[in-house]
Amino acid sequence: MKTQIRLQLKAPTPFAEGAGFGEVGPYEMLYGRLHFAVDPEAPAYQAVVDLERAPRSPSGLVEYSTDVALLRPVDLSRGNRRLIYDVNNRGNKRVLVAMNDALGSNEPSSHEHAGNGFLMRRGYSIVWSGWQGDLLPGDGRLTMDLPVATDNGGVMTGVVRSEFVTVEQGVVTFPLSGSAPQTPGTALWTVNDYTRSYEVASLDAESATLTVREYERDPRVPVPSTEWQFATLDPKGRAVPSTSDCYVPAGLKPGWIYELIYTAKDPPVMGLGLVGVRDLVSYLLHGEADDDGAPNPLQQDGTGIERAYAWGVSQSGRFLRELVYRGFNEDTQGRRVFDGIAPHVAGGGRVTLNYRFAQPGRYPREHCDHLYPSDQFPFAYHVTTDPLTGKTDGILKRPDTDPLVVHTQSSSEYWERRGSLVHTDAHGNDLGGHPGARVYLFSSSQHGSDPLKGPQDGPYRHLSNPNKTGPLLRALVDALDAWATHGTAPPDSRVPSLADETAAPADTVSAGFPPVPGVSCPTRPSRVYVQDHGPDFDRGIISTEPPTEDMLSEYRLLVPQIDADGNETAGIRTPAVEVPLATYTGWNYRETPEKALAGLIGSFLPFAKTDSQRRAAGDSRPAIEERYRSRADYVRRVELAARRLVDQRLLLQEDADRYVDLAMREEAFD
Repeated sequence: MKTQIRLQLKAPTPFAEGAGFGEVGPYEMLYGRLHFAVDPEAPAYQAVVDLERAPRSPSGLVEYSTDVALLRPVDLSRGNRRLIYDVNNRGNKRVLVAMNDALGSNEPSSHEHAGNGFLMRRGYSIVWSGWQGDLLPGDGRLTMDLPVATDNGGVMTGVVRSEFVTVEQGVVTFPLSGSAPQTPGTALWTVNDYTRSYEVASLDAESATLTVREYERDPRVPVPSTEWQFATLDPKGRAVPSTSDCYVPAGLKPGWIYELIYTAKDPPVMGLGLVGVRDLVSYLLHGEADDDGAPNPLQQDGTGIERAYAWGVSQSGRFLRELVYRGFNEDTQGRRVFDGIAPHVAGGGRVTLNYRFAQPGRYPREHCDHLYPSDQFPFAYHVTTDPLTGKTDGILKRPDTDPLVVHTQSSSEYWERRGSLVHTDAHGNDLGGHPGARVYLFSSSQHGSDPLKGPQDGPYRHLSNPNKTGPLLRALVDALDAWATHGTAPPDSRVPSLADETAAPADTVSAGFPPVPGVSCPTRPSRVYVQDHGPDFDRGIISTEPPTEDMLSEYRLLVPQIDADGNETAGIRTPAVEVPLATYTGWNYRETPEKALAGLIGSFLPFAKTDSQRRAAGDSRPAIEERYRSRADYVRRVELAARRLVDQRLLLQEDADRYVDLAMREEAFD
């Protein structure tokens, strides 16, 4: 029995007010709903956790649906016959922001949402669909409707651990949600109001445990069951029972970690998010019409899609690593789905999705959500044997259907997201190159920066890092396409390594950080040990909460080595780093507790303009006037740095010209 697909699309609407994009011409947006019906007995669905426990239709199929959106050339024959699947991040569309320097929107329609038009000028069709089944509707997010697993028709229950951190004073109630926020102003929250909570099986607080601690490694201090309850506040401020909220009348201490472990009920079959992406893209590649007879929206007068690529940032990059690792890049007919994938700032992790009571929005950092299971061996694309667990595994282990990989990460991933394990073994030894993967560090950059904004204030000690990396992403999209289409290999990986002494333990890098007033470099990253999440973890069931850690089995993490200014020496150095006006780091500190790292926020530490200002401040780094004879000298150096990257196929000429234009307008020389 084959998978049934019904793609219900609304009438297309003009994109960017109908503007043309070079030779490709105008684009149009399509929105709709995608309905699936799958055979839970079919081999292609056997790996989906709890699918056999989902309700079935009279025909014996399991049904689910998801939002879908497409951005395509009005005339497909003028496009490049390439599809980019943008893996949404917590329901949000991201690829136009990252690739086009566009204004972010979940309903892109205007010139501002097109940005510089890069992807459209290249002729790509862009596809989005929901995959995270615990998201609530709102703000244009892509959502799913998933079946709920049962225990032989009865209510299924299981243990769930939720962690909460706030930066605000006076917080007394919060949802039992499990996902990270998206905006810098709330960057240190670990709960939100757009994720559907797993409801408690019992409102009795004594059936659960709530603990609090200031730092991750501090002992957990129990909060007595008489001092909190499963409740929320009504409009009059009265506590009312709630199966989805926790109420602590005394209030939460800002920055402290609150950990709630409770028995939850009714888990959706979250692993369907993986097969939904696989089956949609396979249909767009090969199908002529859906099961209602509606035509494939990416086929037109004999023109269809020849290559499919996928791009994802952070959580959605981890989704791609998980999709490939679990074998879902092979469709139901045994064909490769994505020819290439480009996970960005995914670090060493994968997404925790195909699990009972999965919380795919959570990911470990040094202070927050530290013990959630997205960072587990294997970390690397190579197939290796892990000396700490004895397991042999790797992300790329199916050569017939594995995609080509261009994996990019910032400095923040080395400090907070175990990024070095993508290209080292458990002991920190270099793994060397992989024929099917390239890994690039974007030197001295943070996890994410708004392409339209500069450094930002927030609930962290230093200004955020504004080092823009969109230009590098654009060049590498071209490189991935050339690799998949013509076999033209991309530039070699550029990562910190022990062999050339550009990688080192964090305490070594910290010791060499230049003296800067009010700044201290961290001495350790977010460490990771072998974890035990319960005997059935490999079958998708987490039963030990919190997980136990084997403190004698630690993965050795390395971070990028730095130069005399504190900027990183390895990786791809943008002109902003190669010809610097500041020190850019991948780390920052929270306001409270002050010794904790600020998640994925980096730091921007400007140089003094003059020697006298530098000396007065006690700053060891040479001032701008000591580095550059004039604005013209600075512009010339930026132009040379940009030209080198163009020659190395790591920067497009149009972006090299943008760097020069920015240098000519640099305010530091006013």
